[in-house]
Amino acid sequence: MKQIFNSLMISLFCFAGQAYSQTPQEIKADLPAVEGWTLSPDIEIFNRDNLYERIDGAAPLFLENNFQEMTSAVYTSDSDYITVQIYRHATAEDAFGMYASERSSDMEFYPGIGGEAQGDEYGLYFFAGKIYVKMSANNESASVSAAMKAIASGFAGKIDKNSAYPSIINSFPKDGMIQHSAAYVTKNYIGHEFLAPVYTADYNLFGKKIQAFVIDAKTIENAKQILSDYFKFTQQNDPLVEGNLLIKDRYNGAIPIVWKGRYLIGAFDEKGGDFPKEIYDFLNQMQITHIQ
Repeated sequence: MKQIFNSLMISLFCFAGQAYSQTPQEIKADLPAVEGWTLSPDIEIFNRDNLYERIDGAAPLFLENNFQEMTSAVYTSDSDYITVQIYRHATAEDAFGMYASERSSDMEFYPGIGGEAQGDEYGLYFFAGKIYVKMSANNESASVSAAMKAIASGFAGKIDKNSAYPSIINSFPKDGMIQHSAAYVTKNYIGHEFLAPVYTADYNLFGKKIQAFVIDAKTIENAKQILSDYFKFTQQNDPLVEGNLLIKDRYNGAIPIVWKGRYLIGAFDEKGGDFPKEIYDFLNQMQITHIQ
């Protein structure tokens, strides 16, 4: 089989921007001035207890992604206005995960803003450090769109000039990867509470779409416990040893996993199909290393 990947070197340096954790007033002070627009002196603040008052049904997903606080501010220009909702999460991975969960292939991606940004005529969304930002406008026009981009660019630079995907995601090989498919799942990956948190990316491989995933269990013992829980669920009695494993998941089909120390590297086919034996070549080419 033609080699798909050279290697996957995962270096767990601190995810850029994690030091950014300011009060709502300091966050507002970092919002940039935009010519022709006025930033209202008033802000609204929401926490884990009352976020539902602003976003109602969407609040549980934010809480799953370890949302801490939201600061809402408004820019105005004559009858036009832009609302900026600034969500602070516990970690940069959580902010990325929330952004990725709401990412849409229908929108345009804007390079150079935060770790990744996308939007349309009425909105702009990006993540940077621990912050996830959602902007919305009441009117569609070139000037409004330009203002949203100016706000996003200036604010993202204040949060973290070097914001990027989490280091593990950045280390996923690019060959076969579907662009803008990377994600971070904090709970219940493929329906199992013991599979979390999980870094994922979608690929076109073996003639079908699959999802590659990596779990950093932090310790070998934790990795063994995750596998033990999975084997208990599937009622498998296979020996728990490092290397190539196959989970026979009655709900998700065959789940090939390679256990390497503290890491579990696997693949998932949402259609529940079988994988060719070459899947283990694919997974084993992810040479994961940890730098203390």
